[in-house]
Order: sequence, then C-alpha cells, then structure tokens
Amino acid sequence: MADRGALKFNQLQSRKKSLKFSRSAIHDWGLYAEEGISKGEMVIEYVGEVVRGSVADKREREYERQGIGSSYLFRIDEASVVDATKRGNLGRLINHSCDPNCTAKIITISGEKKIVIYARREIGVGDEITYDYHFPIEEDNKIPCLCGAVKCRGYLN
Repeated sequence: MADRGALKFNQLQSRKKSLKFSRSAIHDWGLYAEEGISKGEMVIEYVGEVVRGSVADKREREYERQGIGSSYLFRIDEASVVDATKRGNLGRLINHSCDPNCTAKIITISGEKKIVIYARREIGVGDEITYDYHFPIEEDNKIPCLCGAVKCRGYLN
C-alpha cells in the first residue's frame, strides 16, 4: 500500500494550489489562498536548502549580522534544517498564528524528509495561510506575536 503522505505529495506536484503573496496584517508579507482549500489537503511544500544543524546555527548568526530581519530556518529533525532564506519558495512567506488554518508535517518520500503544509480546516479564497511555528519556549529574548488570534499566546517563543 502506498504511503498516504507520498500520495498526497504527488497530487500536489501535479496540481499546485493557487497561492499569492501580499502584504500581511500579521507580519510584512504573507501567503494567501486564491482558491478554496479543503481540510486535510496539502497546500505547499516548504522548500529550501537542507543543511546540518551546526550550519544553520552559523547561518542564523550571519543573517543577523547582515541585518536580514527574518531567517527562514525550519528544523526537520535533530540533524537537519531547511534554510529557505536565499533558496526558498513561497512557503517561506507563511506567517505564524496561535490559531492557524494549517499545520506543518514532516513526510518521508523515497528516504528524503520533506516539510509539507496541510490545511487544518477549510480555507477560503483570500484567507491568509498560517501555521504555528512552535518555537522553543525562551524566557529571555521573547519574540512578540502579532497574529491577532483570540487565544494568542502573546509570544512566538
């Protein structure tokens, strides 16, 4: 029996969701649905360069020194991180929400781990695509959350 995640991934490759980027009330730029998306459907793959965690840590410090406001580093597992800062797709523009309409899942296809964004609920035309970043909790260096959700936690971390 075929892996259900792999099947959905192949379906996405053959029929990409119509998405556009535009200014966001949450933060800077956001990604928006140009078509209705059903609960459980794949929305987009988070694409970038896969690097070791130590390389990602070094790049994060470099990006901060260069004044790049946002880094687009997404941890796959303990050893690997997807860096979409310079080699990413529109998936990197998805903003955080404490009450997101999507979720990010790691799926394995032919031995390769991929980050795929799935709809948690129905998404209407014009809705901003969001997911919970699940940043580790830090007591120092809190990052304010601007998602505007009724149950907003106040911070990304």
